[in-house]
Amino acid sequence: MKLLNIKEFTEMENFDNAIAEILEVDTIELDQELISFECWDSLTILSIISHADETYKVTLSAAEVNESKTVGGLKKLIKSKM
Repeated sequence: MKLLNIKEFTEMENFDNAIAEILEVDTIELDQELISFECWDSLTILSIISHADETYKVTLSAAEVNESKTVGGLKKLIKSKM
């Protein structure tokens, strides 16, 4: 198991706020399905991919984002690639 360094931990602390902003909502729950958000479309997926690349230096594909299914799954996916 890889341990997160302080910078990675701090960045993941901001994950919920950043993803909520991308999903155009005030708050998110880790068990919420991504497709349940009103704004969920290909542009939102691209925004998540861009955010992961810029913030976490992680490369995601659209298929990986879709396969993550939930907000928590997305967070786990990003952590697994850090």
